[in-house]
Amino acid sequence: MLTVLSYCVLGIFLIGFMGRIIRYARTPAPVKIPTTPAPVTKMGVVWRLLTEVAFFNSLFKSDKLAWAGGIAFHGALVVVLIRHVRYFVDPLPAFFAPLQIIGIVAGLAMAGALGFLFLRRVLFERVRFISSLADYLILLLLLGIAFSGLLMDFLLRPNIVAIKSSLLNMWTTVTALPPATSPGDYMFLMHLMMVGLLLIIFPFSKLMHAGGIFFSPTRNQVDNPREVRHINPWAEQ
Repeated sequence: MLTVLSYCVLGIFLIGFMGRIIRYARTPAPVKIPTTPAPVTKMGVVWRLLTEVAFFNSLFKSDKLAWAGGIAFHGALVVVLIRHVRYFVDPLPAFFAPLQIIGIVAGLAMAGALGFLFLRRVLFERVRFISSLADYLILLLLLGIAFSGLLMDFLLRPNIVAIKSSLLNMWTTVTALPPATSPGDYMFLMHLMMVGLLLIIFPFSKLMHAGGIFFSPTRNQVDNPREVRHINPWAEQ
């Protein structure tokens, strides 16, 4: 049953994510509104988007504390996700061996960055004023995922061999996960359910900034209103 639910969660995530991306792509941008200073060529726009995604340039200019927490969290998350590939690949390439220690350190950094971002929303009145309940709940969910993963690394050891075998078989057959027989196994189930919940709400929350950034007219437009007249799609007729 849990395996079937995992496939359903993945389906909801993919359909929801692609649906939002299609909606973003079809939304007209009737006004030329790139945030200046903006690039004046298409390659400049591509470079701007890539650096925005990789280094959060605009966030760095507007809020240094949010930038520090955000860059630490996202960077650590990338390393943690790469480390999790080991549960879906067998045999593992040789370069994955030293990555295990790096991944654990990244997990600690990820939890610390999330805790910092949560406290920032609670302690700073300006940030608290613009924060919604959903902002706090998403941060708490991410903290739950991070801490449950760290607990399994340091204290509660689930049956990793049986879990990995089941996850590998999910690619070809609907294989059930092994029954929980220890505190570590129950923690793994909690960890998995929180990840599933995150995937379900991802396409319908602010987390969609991961895809929406590429469709932001303040970032993806060339600053050439003097050279090229920007005509609204409905005005061309």
